[in-house]
Amino acid sequence: MIFATVGTQLPFDRMLTSLDNWAAHNPGIPVFAQTGDSPGSFPHLDTVASLSQVEFQTRFERARLVVAHAGMGTILSAAEVGKPLILMPRRMKFKEHRTDHQQDTANEMARLSNVTVVQDGQTLCKELDRALASGFQLPPAAASQESADLEELLGAIQDFVWDRPVQQASTKPADQSGAA
Repeated sequence: MIFATVGTQLPFDRMLTSLDNWAAHNPGIPVFAQTGDSPGSFPHLDTVASLSQVEFQTRFERARLVVAHAGMGTILSAAEVGKPLILMPRRMKFKEHRTDHQQDTANEMARLSNVTVVQDGQTLCKELDRALASGFQLPPAAASQESADLEELLGAIQDFVWDRPVQQASTKPADQSGAA
């Protein structure tokens, strides 16, 4: 199953329409979408406006692939459970958001091995085809210091967003007695 989410704040019909078009050509692949307050009709998707946190987590865990706006909650959830994620950032020029902060977020998160960023419906469909052809397998992770730094940043954001205790380095002064 493919799970799609647009978050809870704004509709995102550009992404949902593209996903619906893809689903029309791939009827054997179930696609479940959380659509928010979208006025659109998506006949090839199984849709719901909103999900409880438990329902969201269950759908997320069952999914083989997640398609989403570039919201940090979704990105963090995908990183936490290791799901392949296709991000389509909302764009200010299409009046999908008030700023292009999702574009900035997507550009940074594209460095993660489980994240693919698309800008339009045609590319979304192409990436969905590619994911389907690969059996929804994650590409091999590229090991680099930049990826490690990004993983550390994601961990810090998760701790902040989900209010988990932060593990800090010890601030205990070193033993200065000279004893060996």
